[in-house]
Amino acid sequence: MASRTLSRLFRSARSSPFRLPPTLATHESGGSNLEVFKFGMYIMFPIGWMWYFGTNLDTRFSVPDFWPAPETTHKIPFEKEELKQMGERLKAERLERRRKRLEQARLEMREGDTDEMRQPEQIEQTGQANNVTISTGTFGRGAIERWARGKS
Repeated sequence: MASRTLSRLFRSARSSPFRLPPTLATHESGGSNLEVFKFGMYIMFPIGWMWYFGTNLDTRFSVPDFWPAPETTHKIPFEKEELKQMGERLKAERLERRRKRLEQARLEMREGDTDEMRQPEQIEQTGQANNVTISTGTFGRGAIERWARGKS
């Protein structure tokens, strides 16, 4: 009688409506070959990623002429003549960039249809290449300078 009661109890436990479905631990999904493949991928993928992006960096991810030449940046002048030469060189470079910028502004003025055509001398005085005027309101360009001068 005890065996019959126990067998009924086990049968009712197996056929319970609250029984959980089999999990991955209890059911065969892909076998051991799949697990070995997944483990190999988990190990080799980061190693392959680091190898691909970590080797040959000088040619793969470089932009030519991005950094200045070492002879222009790493030599600090200490003598008075060297300082004067560097100042003259920097001034010449600055004036050349300014000349190009003004020439570009002059070309843009010729191409664009503007109400008020300014001459390059006016561009030099205002420092603006297009017909943008400084705002005279409370906020906007020049507000801090007007406030500092006391013209709010």
